[in-house]
Amino acid sequence: MMKGMLGQRVLVVDDEVTSRLVLRAALESRGFLVEAVESAEAALELVQTGAYSIVVTDWEMPRMSGIELCQAVRQADLSSYVYIILLTSRSGPTQIVEGLRAGADDFISKPFDASELEMRLQVGLRTLALDTRDVTIFALAKLAESRDSETGAHLDRVRSYSRLLSLDLLERGVFGRSIDREFVHLIYSTSPLHDIGKVAIPDSVLLKPGRLTDSEFEVMKTHTTVGGATLRAAIEKRPEAGFLQMAYDIAMSHHERVDGGGYPLGLMGEAIPLAARIVGVADVYDALVSKRVYKNASEHEVAKAIVFEGSGTHFDPEVIESFRRVETEFLRVRERFDERQSARFAA
Repeated sequence: MMKGMLGQRVLVVDDEVTSRLVLRAALESRGFLVEAVESAEAALELVQTGAYSIVVTDWEMPRMSGIELCQAVRQADLSSYVYIILLTSRSGPTQIVEGLRAGADDFISKPFDASELEMRLQVGLRTLALDTRDVTIFALAKLAESRDSETGAHLDRVRSYSRLLSLDLLERGVFGRSIDREFVHLIYSTSPLHDIGKVAIPDSVLLKPGRLTDSEFEVMKTHTTVGGATLRAAIEKRPEAGFLQMAYDIAMSHHERVDGGGYPLGLMGEAIPLAARIVGVADVYDALVSKRVYKNASEHEVAKAIVFEGSGTHFDPEVIESFRRVETEFLRVRERFDERQSARFAA
């Protein structure tokens, strides 16, 4: 039995009774506490109680499939991350990307090998251990955002948009090995820090209910260098922490433009870190469709036209192509967080 396995709770989901029994026996023999259910609907109810952080689910089930369960879990308002392993007879990059886009974390083929399943669950436990790190990152980002009540769920939306763009870029393979599953996870985790430097911007500039003067805009632009300097100091203390490098790249460079007209360094094209090019699109789109004290929210079609117009000048054309491919999912993200915010106000 590997360290960390004993007493961990796992939820098994499979409509076939034999598969459930075999999975339960294999996991219990390795020290897991197992609950096994026959439907995704029952699993979703249990996940929403917060009692399970690891789910092993069959892909093909009646009524609600494993893919649909993944989507439902990712859309649920949960207090902590749930690691999902899809059990499937499917294989190939198309199926893997479909699962990843739905929110799955890992895959194991049928018929499964018990030792392989144990190793994949160990990976899941290590990933969940990082959840504390991710919560800390998000809390720090929220602290900076809390100074501006108009931003709403901006951080949640931007990281969700960034994940969608990254997954599509991974599926298309346009950046080769620059984007893998770890990149997708890291950009979701670290993108909320893109505006961390705004903690240093005076209220008179940050909260001004109108257009900034040239001098005020110069002050506002320093949030990139302040954020970058803060994260650079953290990197010097923990150079082995790769997530800090991505956080630095995003905070420092998400306002750069591929034509060199951005700030703070006027970087061009591929000199702009890829994560920053992705978050830059997500950030601008969300700013356009969000209401601020100094402007009304734009409709999706208007925002989309502005984003498309910036392809090759403001934005990386490949990232814009991914935006085109997943724009419907962008709308779903926006609607989901709008509904949550409305519900909070109603309460």
